[in-house]
Amino acid sequence: MGVTALCPGTFDPVTNGHLDIIERAARRFDAVVVGVLDNAAKQPLFPVEDRVRMLEELTRGLAGVEVDRFSGLLVDFAKRRKVDVVVKGLRSEADFAYEQQMAQMNRHVGDVETVFLATSPTWSFLSSTLVKEVARMGGDVSGLVPPLVATRLAAALGAGR
Repeated sequence: MGVTALCPGTFDPVTNGHLDIIERAARRFDAVVVGVLDNAAKQPLFPVEDRVRMLEELTRGLAGVEVDRFSGLLVDFAKRRKVDVVVKGLRSEADFAYEQQMAQMNRHVGDVETVFLATSPTWSFLSSTLVKEVARMGGDVSGLVPPLVATRLAAALGAGR
C-alpha cells in the first residue's frame, strides 16, 4: 500500500485553484481522496451531491483520485478513509495562519498530519467566494473555473443576475 492523501474542502464551486492542488497531490501521492464537506451552516450555492458530481467529472482522468463527501470532523473522515496525510493549498499568510491552527488541532484531536502546498501564483487570488460574487454580478468567470462549473454557475444564478 502507498500513501493516501486527503484534499478536503467545500468546493462551492470548485475552482481552477482547487483542481491545481488536486492534480499536484495526485502526482505526489499514490491515492488522493477529494473530501467534499457537507456543512449546511455554510449555506452553499450547490448541494453536496452536485459538488461531488462536478468534482467526479473534473477529476475523471486523474489516476488514483476518488471523490467522497463527508460531514463532521475531518479527522474522523480521514480515519474512516485510512488517509495518511491531509493536503491543503495555501494562498497567503492569512491562509497559513488559519490552516496551521487547523493542522495542529487535527493532529492533537486525531493524530492526522497535514502537508501544505503553496498555491500556484496563477491562482493565488482565487477563492470560491470571489467566483460566486463575480458570477452573481454578471461577471465573466471563464478562466477561473472549468467550463462545466461556469455553465452550472450561470444556471444556478440565472434568476438572480
